[in-house]
Amino acid sequence: MGNGDTRVRGLAARAGGWSARHRWAAVGIWMLFVVLAMGLGSAAGRVDVGNSDQLKGETNTAARIVEDAGIEEPAGETVLVQAKDEGLTATDQEFRSAVTAVVTAVEKTGEVANVTSPYESDTISEDGHSALVQFDMRGDSDTAGERVEPVLDAVAGVQQDHEALRIEEIGGASMMKTFDDAFGDDFKKAEYSAVPVALGILLIAFGALVAALLPVALAITAIIATMGLMGLVSHLQPMSETANSVMLLVGLAVGVDYCLFYLRREREERAAGRDAQTALRIAAATSGRAIVVSGVTVCVAMAGMLFTGIAEFEAMGLASLMVVAVAMVGSVTVLPALLSLLGERVDKGRLPFLRKRRANGSNDSRFWTAVLKRVLAKPLLAAVVATGALLAVAAPAVGMKTENLTLDQEFGDSLPIVQTYNRVNEAFPGGSEPAEVVVRADDINAPEVKAALADFREQAVDSGASRGPVEIRVHSRQNVAFVYVPLVGGSDQDRAAESLVKLRDEVRPATLGTVDGVEAPITGQVAGNKDFNDQLVGSVVPVFLFVVVFAFLLMLLSFRSVTVAITSIVLNLLSVGAAYGILVAVFQHGWGASLVGAEGVGAIITWLPLFLFVILFGLSMDYHVFVVSRIREARMRGRSTRDAIQHGVVTTAGVVTSAAVIMVAVFAIFGTLSMQSMKQMGVGLAAAVLIDATIIRGVLLPAVMALLGERNWYLPKWLHRMPDLTHDESPEAAAAPPVTRDAKDERVRV
Repeated sequence: MGNGDTRVRGLAARAGGWSARHRWAAVGIWMLFVVLAMGLGSAAGRVDVGNSDQLKGETNTAARIVEDAGIEEPAGETVLVQAKDEGLTATDQEFRSAVTAVVTAVEKTGEVANVTSPYESDTISEDGHSALVQFDMRGDSDTAGERVEPVLDAVAGVQQDHEALRIEEIGGASMMKTFDDAFGDDFKKAEYSAVPVALGILLIAFGALVAALLPVALAITAIIATMGLMGLVSHLQPMSETANSVMLLVGLAVGVDYCLFYLRREREERAAGRDAQTALRIAAATSGRAIVVSGVTVCVAMAGMLFTGIAEFEAMGLASLMVVAVAMVGSVTVLPALLSLLGERVDKGRLPFLRKRRANGSNDSRFWTAVLKRVLAKPLLAAVVATGALLAVAAPAVGMKTENLTLDQEFGDSLPIVQTYNRVNEAFPGGSEPAEVVVRADDINAPEVKAALADFREQAVDSGASRGPVEIRVHSRQNVAFVYVPLVGGSDQDRAAESLVKLRDEVRPATLGTVDGVEAPITGQVAGNKDFNDQLVGSVVPVFLFVVVFAFLLMLLSFRSVTVAITSIVLNLLSVGAAYGILVAVFQHGWGASLVGAEGVGAIITWLPLFLFVILFGLSMDYHVFVVSRIREARMRGRSTRDAIQHGVVTTAGVVTSAAVIMVAVFAIFGTLSMQSMKQMGVGLAAAVLIDATIIRGVLLPAVMALLGERNWYLPKWLHRMPDLTHDESPEAAAAPPVTRDAKDERVRV
C-alpha cells in the first residue's frame, strides 16, 4: 500500500489538507486574524461588569437606583480607637484627645470629607472601650485605594503618640490598597509562570525545542486573539478581570493539549514510515477530528455558565468558550500548515540529555502497558476497586458546606487589617459591613417619607436586627436616601443573614412599605451574598441538565454508541465527585490543610462547586474523546475490543500524561496563591485532572469497556437515522493487522 493511497475526508481532514497545501496562506490568515482581533478589541475597549449587572433581585434594583440617580457613593473609611486595657474608656480625656487627634490628622491630608467624631455619631461600643471615627475618601471610589496612603500614614502617626490605645484604619480604600500591595502581583506571577512551566514540561515530553514551542505558541496566539474578541463581545456581554484570568487558564490548557495531541500523532505516523504528507493527513483525520469533537464538547460545557444569570459567571463562560473555539480552529488549520513548513525541522533543538525517540516510533508506555495487562486480566476487580476508591474519595462531598468566605477565612491572620476587621466586628457587630437600604420616593422630603424613615430606624433596632447606630443620608435633589444598618451577627454570616431577613420581611413592610411610591431595596455585603447564593442555587439544576444532556448528545453523535455516551457522562461525574471530596476533606475538614496553607477555612466558597463542575466536565472530555477515538479507530481496523482497548490506552498514555502534567502544574500554581478562593480553585482543578488522567482513563475506562465488550458499540436501530459524525479511520502502520478493505475506500466524516 503506497503512502499516497490514503484518502481521508471530513471537516478536520479537509481543513488540515488545505492548510498543508497552502501553508503560507494558512499561517498568514491566522496571524492576520490574531492581529485584527487584538487591534479591533483594543480600539473598541472593554466593558466590564458593573454593579447593577452583577446580580438580579434586590441587589440589582438598588444598584440601578443609584446609577439612575447619578450618585457616586464614596469609599467609606473607619478608624477604630480602642483601649488596650479595661482601665480606659471613651469618656476619659486621653481617649478624647486621641479621637480629636485622628479627626484633625485625617482632615489635614485633604483626601477626606464628611469626617464624623464618635461623640457626634454615637459610634461608641456598649462597653465604652471602643469608638469609630468615620469619613469618606474624596474622588472616585474605584481609585480610592491609590489615594489612601497619606491618610493611613496620618492615622499611624496618631497611633505612635498614644501607646495606651489601639488606633487602626479599615474601609474600602484601605482594604483595596492592602490587598493590592499583598496580593496584587500574586495573580500576575501565577499567570506569567504558567507559560514557562508548560514549556518546560513540553521540552521533556518532546525532547526538542521547536516541537515544545509549537503548542505554547498556538496557546499564546489563541489567548491574544481571544483577549481582543473579549473587548468586542463585552459591548454585548460585559467582561471582567476574573473572566480574563479564567480564560488564560483554560486557553493555555486546551491550546497546549490540542497541539500536543496533533503533533504527537503526526510524529508517530512519520516514525512508522509514512511520508510527511500522509502523516499530516492521518493526524488531521484522527487527532484533528478528536480535537473538533472535544472542542465542541468543551464549548457546550462552558456555555452552561450562561444559564446562571450571574454576570460574572456569564463573562467567565463566554470568555472560556471563545478561547476554546479559537484554539480548536487554530489546531486544525494553522498547526498543520506549520508542521508542513517545518517538516523534519520540528525536531530541531533536541536536548542531548533526554533520551531520543525510539527508532520504531512507538509511543507505547511501559508503565501503562504493565497496568493495562493487569486491568484487562481482571477487569471486574479493577472496575470495582477503582470505583470504590473514587467513591471513597468523593464521600466527604456529601457534607459540603458552601459559603462566601469572610475576610479572615479568605486571608487568615497574616494581614494586620484582618485583625482590625475582627476587632471592629467584635466591638460593633455588623459595623464594618452594614446593610444598605436605598430608598427612592417621588419626594424624599415628604412628611410621610420622613416619618417612615424614622420608624424604620427605630424598628430596625427594636426588632433585634441591629444594635445601631442606624445612619440616614438624604440626597434631596435625586429624591434618594441611604440608610446604613449594622446587622446583628457581624462577621457571622448565618446570624447576619437572619438579621437581614428581619429587615426585609418584617421591618421594611411595616415602615417604608406603607408609603405609596417608595422603593426600598436592601443591599450591602450580607444582602449581596444572600442574593448571590439564592441565584446560584436556583441555577444549579438548569446548568447541570444543559451540560449533561448536550455532552451526552455530542458523544452519541460522535461515536454512534449509546454505551460510550453513557459511560462518558458517568466517568466524568465520578471525576468531578472525587474533586469535590478532596476539596471538602482539605478545606472544610482540614485533612492535610497545612500542606497547602489552608488551616481554619472550614468551608468551600459558594461559587466554586458549580464553576468546577462546568470546567472539569469540559476539560475531562479532552482526554476521553482522544482515548476513546483511538480505541474505536483500532476496533474499526479489525482488532478485537480487548486488543483495541489495549492499543488505544497504551498508545495515548504518553500524550495524555504529558497533557495532564501540564494542566496539573498550571492549576497547582494557582493553588499556591494566598487567597483561599484561588487556592481552592487551583487544588480542585489540579486534583481532578490528576484523577481523570490516571484512575479514570488508565484503569476505570479500560476496565468498564473490557467488561462491556461488543456492547460498547451498541446503537438501537431507531437511532440509525441520526446524523453520522463518526469516521472510518485511516490505515494503521504496517505492524498492525491487515485491513480488509481497499485503502481507497477509507474516509473520515465529521
